[in-house]
Amino acid sequence: MSIDLQQFSALQKASKDSFFEQKKLVKQVMLGKTVFCSHCKQALKLYTPEQDELTGIRCVNGCTDIALDFV
Repeated sequence: MSIDLQQFSALQKASKDSFFEQKKLVKQVMLGKTVFCSHCKQALKLYTPEQDELTGIRCVNGCTDIALDFV
């Protein structure tokens, strides 16, 4: 499989945009704002190390599942 420079550039831009969108979402949830899953429209919830669950941000249905490492 070969990829030309234009395809690579488009892939790189999509990855960058996705990263910044996810970063913005994580920041809003951690500030306590209500953010909804883009797929099922349920509120996202932050799971911290104090809870007995895997840490991250998830919706009830599991459509959005962002793993976070708390150091």
